[in-house]
Amino acid sequence: MSELPKRLTVGLGVLVLLALPFYATGFWLQSGLFAMAAVIGAIGLSLLTGTTGQLSLGHAFFLAVGAYGYVWLAGPAGAADGLTGLGLPPLLAFGLAVALTGLAGGLLSPIAGRLRGMYLGVATLALVFIGQHVMLNAHTVTGGYNGRSVQPMDLFGFALTDGSPRGLLVLGVPFGGLERLWYFGLALVTVALLAARNLLRGRPGRALGAVRDSEVAAAVMGVPVARYRSAAFVVSCLYAGAGGALLALVFRRVVPETFGLVLSIDYLAMIVIGGLGSVGGAAVAAVLVTLLPQLLTGYADDLPLLARPGSGSAGPTPGEAARYLYGAAIVLVLTLAPQGLAGLTRRRPRKTPQEHTP
Repeated sequence: MSELPKRLTVGLGVLVLLALPFYATGFWLQSGLFAMAAVIGAIGLSLLTGTTGQLSLGHAFFLAVGAYGYVWLAGPAGAADGLTGLGLPPLLAFGLAVALTGLAGGLLSPIAGRLRGMYLGVATLALVFIGQHVMLNAHTVTGGYNGRSVQPMDLFGFALTDGSPRGLLVLGVPFGGLERLWYFGLALVTVALLAARNLLRGRPGRALGAVRDSEVAAAVMGVPVARYRSAAFVVSCLYAGAGGALLALVFRRVVPETFGLVLSIDYLAMIVIGGLGSVGGAAVAAVLVTLLPQLLTGYADDLPLLARPGSGSAGPTPGEAARYLYGAAIVLVLTLAPQGLAGLTRRRPRKTPQEHTP
């Protein structure tokens, strides 16, 4: 795709996203916010797995650190239900939750710098099970099995909830919590995309690509392989922290069950379908993978062979059906389009006629 049509497409997409709160229902806005959180997390995993070539199965753990970090930092101190919190301003708590996730990644970065491939995947997989144990037993911080409610975001006195200011109208459209949170999520996604783009286009991005292609060649060129692996791991954790904190704001209540192994597999599916190493492809695939179960749930009554969760009807639930579908999508991508969605959009070079020699 040439530069001008590409810019026009991006501009049109931005205008649509900015206008959606004026036309979309609460269901679509909430689904879109879930997709935004997934986009941020998928970009981080793409930088680690797609760009650097490091397999991570523990992305759900770092999403949980970001989500529960925000909940604890912004939660009220000395609550009557026994839950603890620091009572920090929500925006500050959000930033510190991202930093806390980066710190957790930094503590594990020496391992990430030395291990590679399947070995790092197994090591990070253990984090998911450790995280589940901590979330279920650290009752004062996480609320245990039942989880805990999330303090809403507040930007300098402007609450991103249905509360104050009540009756807010923008061009005659009531702006409640989802509409206000929508633009906060868009700002986060924009920052995430621009930061990843600048990282990949700069010297660090070229070094990470060299590490992925050949560690020996990268070391010969003077790239400190272990250091760049560790740095990529920390950056991926920072993205996961931001995605997890946004996810908590959308859910309004976080429970340990959300951050299981299935969530890590979902994120791997996103970057494989989108195309390993492609930030844009990971973002598009994150939207597809996130919205598919939401759409199937919303229209389960109108679709054959689907059973609503808890209805007792025969057939797969919308969540199960969605995983079947993007599981099949992964198989098709690996066999027919190894470069994923990103590879399908790249223009193939034209073949030049070859001179035939006698």
